[in-house]
Amino acid sequence: MTDARELLRRTAEIAAAYVDSLDDRPVFPQVEPEELREALGGPMPEEPLPDEQVVEELAHAAEPGLVAMGSGRYFGFVIGGALPAALAADWLASAWDQNAGLYVGGPSASVVEQVVREWIVELLGLPHDSSIGFVTGTQMAHVTGLAAARWHVLDAAGWDVNTRGLTEAPRVRVIAGEKRHATLDRALRLLGLGAPELVAADAQGRLVPESLRDALGSERGRTIVCAQAGEVNTGAFDPLPEIADLCEAAGAWLHVDGAFGIWAAVSPRLRHLVAGLERADSWTTDAHKWLNVPYDSGIVLCRHPESHRAAMTTSASYLIQDEGAQRVRDQVDWVPEFSRRARGFAVYAALRSLGRRGLVELVERCCDAATRFAEQIIEVDGAEVLNEVVLNQVLFRFESNERTEEVLAQVQARGRVWMGPTTWAGRKAIRVSVSNWQTGDEEIELAVEEFRAAQAGQVPAR
Repeated sequence: MTDARELLRRTAEIAAAYVDSLDDRPVFPQVEPEELREALGGPMPEEPLPDEQVVEELAHAAEPGLVAMGSGRYFGFVIGGALPAALAADWLASAWDQNAGLYVGGPSASVVEQVVREWIVELLGLPHDSSIGFVTGTQMAHVTGLAAARWHVLDAAGWDVNTRGLTEAPRVRVIAGEKRHATLDRALRLLGLGAPELVAADAQGRLVPESLRDALGSERGRTIVCAQAGEVNTGAFDPLPEIADLCEAAGAWLHVDGAFGIWAAVSPRLRHLVAGLERADSWTTDAHKWLNVPYDSGIVLCRHPESHRAAMTTSASYLIQDEGAQRVRDQVDWVPEFSRRARGFAVYAALRSLGRRGLVELVERCCDAATRFAEQIIEVDGAEVLNEVVLNQVLFRFESNERTEEVLAQVQARGRVWMGPTTWAGRKAIRVSVSNWQTGDEEIELAVEEFRAAQAGQVPAR
């Protein structure tokens, strides 16, 4: 019989060795998919294998294909690392193996989510009775928040979407800015609401209130407006106070995509960027971004708990639920999943390990690092910064599309830092996202030097 304690001890050693390697290993692996398939593939074993052999061989075969996303030198997408306490709590969540769909499936998992709700609502300055759901990421947070919006606006029109569906239902309008994130469109598609009506965005990607006013017109009700706190390329914030005014006048539901930018609310220095945030009806964010918890971890919040719960809840004869939703929290009432991982433990640990002061310092330090990168990259010949650096995103390019792609490819191949490409205003660009708790001056200086050397043709092969 397997000695579980010894197996877990050995697994912890392998995991710790990987974490220790993050400062030195290439950020992106130089391995071909065929090599990984050869190492990881083969016929299904006919007979059981020893557990330790399985773990050792998995670690050995997978190691060449691992991306060092937890490194402070990873600037691709908006991906945080994993705070030590959050990583450890996530291990415990696996070991405890609670089914966090019902209170009866794990009382501690349920209560932790209630506690985290209270902390996050306070940190973000949202209405104190806002409800919460823990999902895989902002994609499913959008699905959940917009499902609550759909239920709410149709209920106000006298239509029960839960029983009658969308066939012959009153039309629900959804309006969003031109620069909304792709996950919003997919959430609307999954909910049967179709593509959003688009209104103009300015040069930084901010929704233009005048365009929204024209789109809303004199029509009232049955409308969902989607704004964002932190455009994924530029980091720009939609003007939430003006948008909230228009939504209130039109009786529209305001949904805010705050995948990473919503955390500006915790900083006294950056809070002005999300002025009016508390006036929205639903909000989404990713804990695996700026809270630096392991994947996967998304959060949805709603100022209308009754609509949130009505859109999500379900029941069955065999379930043991608190019908009043008062004394205990059944998580299945707030998210699309029945069976689900106890994601609240890692978020709880991250918040406790940082504390309010640590969270503010983390957000502000990342934003300061982005500013330093922008200030230094423009000193590199041919480099141009394309955005107003208001948060943690830097968008830049070189003198042509071709040169931008060439320089980025050289830096990526070198593997000392990694960031990805994008297109902005029809031109190729490079996007730097700073959201890792380990990113500091040394990593920023290294990133700038890598681009300087690549532009000068001085980047040797790795």
